[in-house]
Amino acid sequence: MIWIKILLIPVIGILGIIIGLLYSGIDRILAARMQSRVGPPLIQPFLDIRKLMIKENIIPENSIPWLFNLMPVLCLASTIVILLYLPFGFEPLLRGDLILILYLLIIPALCKVIAGFSSGSHYAWVGAQREMVMMMSYEFPLAITIISIAYLLTSEGILNPFSIQTVISNPCWSITGVSGFLGLVILFLVLLFVMPAELAVIPFDLPEASQEIAGGILAEYSGRNLALFYLAGVVKAVVFGSIIIALFFPYGLNIPGITGILADLVFFFVKLFLLVFIGSTFIRVAASRLKISQVVYTYWFVSVLVSLFGLLLIVIDIL
Repeated sequence: MIWIKILLIPVIGILGIIIGLLYSGIDRILAARMQSRVGPPLIQPFLDIRKLMIKENIIPENSIPWLFNLMPVLCLASTIVILLYLPFGFEPLLRGDLILILYLLIIPALCKVIAGFSSGSHYAWVGAQREMVMMMSYEFPLAITIISIAYLLTSEGILNPFSIQTVISNPCWSITGVSGFLGLVILFLVLLFVMPAELAVIPFDLPEASQEIAGGILAEYSGRNLALFYLAGVVKAVVFGSIIIALFFPYGLNIPGITGILADLVFFFVKLFLLVFIGSTFIRVAASRLKISQVVYTYWFVSVLVSLFGLLLIVIDIL
């Protein structure tokens, strides 16, 4: 059994990368259509990665070379590791809980921060500072959502409420009343609003912001290193969408046999596409970039208050 899991680790990693790149291609096409443009072909992200992989990997003179080269690898690897704990269309490969996922989500952002500071570029330093501020802002609403769902499960006498397997086996919508249902809707909308910040897309692409700080954190990156950061970004879209599915929509089609497994897999990817479209594509097309002060206010005050209100509705429902 352990050998099967070991063999499945690279399979899940490769599958996550392929699905992430496909969704990135669809995202760019849909965004172009919404802006009355033609847009690139579906395989453009694959072409971009191939081009970056054959480009020269330039290391800045004032950088810390070993940190500069290590961070892209660690960023992609840590993002793929999160997939191993999530129901990626089937049972999670590894057993873990939501607190572990919350901590693991911080690692890719920290890798980008360290990468920016190690590059020796003033533009990258500004981007790294912005990344740290954003990370401290959007993690709080995510933590409140996780705690709310765990509290709801605990109120029903369900053991191990933070376990991912427990959350999947006990869909939150089926164990709550009207007030709790509204609270869950609010928490779901908050997570959708956290998604573009986690993925660093407009209006929350301040750490890179090419028009302002020339690429920010990634200003000095090129070649394979830049490709690895790009891959980490597309896989993170799959990761965060999978987290939302595990928390709110862990449903299958309940069809027996191999047909059912394939149907559940396709159904999972449909749910994932809808979440990525709403939480990433639609928001970045509909909004312009915010200031860093606006981002902090949005997440530390607005999102936190809204998520706490959702938690309050759940508490009222339980009482």
